[in-house]
Amino acid sequence: MNKSDGKCAVRRALISVSDKSGVEGFARSLVAAGIEVVSTGGTRKVLEDNDIAVIDISEVTGSPEMMDGRVKTLHPKVHGGILAIRGDENHKSAMRIHQIPVIDLVVVNLYPFEETVSRGAGYDEIIENIDIGGPAMIRSAAKNHRDVSVVVDPADYEMIAGYITSQGQVPFGVRQKLAAKAYARTAAYDSAISNWFSKTIDFPDTPWRSVSGKLQQVMRYGENPHQWAAFYASGIPGPGVASAEQVQGKQLSYNNINDTDAAFGLVSEFNPESAAAVAIIKHANPCGVGVGDDLLTAYKRALACDPVSAFGGVVALNGHINRALAEEIIKVFTEVIIAPSASLGALAVFETRKNLRVLLSGGLAERRSEALEMRSVSGGILVQSRDNRNVDDCELKVVTKRQPTKAEMADLRLAAIIAKHVKSNAIVYVRDGASVGIGAGQMSRLDSTLVAARKSKEAAKAMGQKQALSVGSVVASDAFFPFADGLIAAVKAGATAVIQPGGSIRDDDVIAAADKAGIAMVFTGMRHFRH
Repeated sequence: MNKSDGKCAVRRALISVSDKSGVEGFARSLVAAGIEVVSTGGTRKVLEDNDIAVIDISEVTGSPEMMDGRVKTLHPKVHGGILAIRGDENHKSAMRIHQIPVIDLVVVNLYPFEETVSRGAGYDEIIENIDIGGPAMIRSAAKNHRDVSVVVDPADYEMIAGYITSQGQVPFGVRQKLAAKAYARTAAYDSAISNWFSKTIDFPDTPWRSVSGKLQQVMRYGENPHQWAAFYASGIPGPGVASAEQVQGKQLSYNNINDTDAAFGLVSEFNPESAAAVAIIKHANPCGVGVGDDLLTAYKRALACDPVSAFGGVVALNGHINRALAEEIIKVFTEVIIAPSASLGALAVFETRKNLRVLLSGGLAERRSEALEMRSVSGGILVQSRDNRNVDDCELKVVTKRQPTKAEMADLRLAAIIAKHVKSNAIVYVRDGASVGIGAGQMSRLDSTLVAARKSKEAAKAMGQKQALSVGSVVASDAFFPFADGLIAAVKAGATAVIQPGGSIRDDDVIAAADKAGIAMVFTGMRHFRH
């Protein structure tokens, strides 16, 4: 049993850091407080070069660093000094007999494994950046937090130096929080290593799967005001919501981030060199998507699909925002805008809407990303690979007597891409490079077809047109039509061509209904459920 009273003067510190930012000033403050500093390899050299008194770790262990630094702190005189319970007489006796000096403060951050993976290093270099001694010391110090303080984050240096300067020790409550932070860091580190191995050796069904992330922000609340929420970045390289720079606006909410990710993922399907694309998202579903030769045209097309639902939505664009486009966007109340870049003129326009959040991503999301998707369920986690394929990866098959026209085929491809990003059951009408009706999340495909058709009528009415926008459109379904009723409803709404995966036991009935109506139908062979 620990007889310590929870007050622990800091007499000796061990510093061994890969990220050396701030370490010089921190070590200098420790020495000024009369604390002996022990250090290793590169860290020791930095301190010595800055005229800071430091003891080499080999002087403590009596053993040299060996095997290119792989073995330097894995020694009883290091871990004994960290793990010894100060109030335990047996531990104190062992320290005297074996001449083990106490270590009251452990300052360690780890080899840059995640960064090494992110920059595309080779296998052997990545393996060499798996830290062994660092996690061992961190975990030892965290376990013995009643007597030892452990620091893994340079952001904590100033706080720790303040306590030591004013009190000569780090309060027990702070040591507890430092220990919790330390275990979280080693857990995230091991998670990154485990997941890299699973991917590298193609071992997706590993018996254990870990999830980790670094805190970006604690939010006011989650999906609803009574729910706690925070945002953690996974560290996966590449443009995305987590790495985007927020250049204006108040803090993103839980729902903002969820919707922005959905919008950004959709427009990232489109190569900006081939087409400008804009998606307007509400509650993680597209309420309008448009493509065109320029972003202003694409935005107007997207907005026309459902201008009512666009109010308070998220706008994602796959290219550079200029001033004229910015002036058009702010005509409608918008929560979040995300794009790769924006001009100074555009940013000046956005500044007139103080509550508008603007994110600049620097690029588009990697459509072929091999990152995993995870969802919690009661007592477990569902894990799957990303849905990183679309209609461009399919071998399309025309199954009707009538072939789609070139214009219809272009719209069918667009509709299929949009439908991939709509909650199932998903039905999307497209005409002339823009969605004109979207039905999402209904319990039957027929219901989604009817909802989308109704939306197209409402959009036409808002534009002063008598004829529904779906007249002369094409329609996409994220999964097969189980019965012909959904297809027949789409034809009644004015669709002239259909794209769907196929694969129903009633495909022949659906094809016959399409032939009877004189429309074209294309099978993709690829389903895109999104729950």
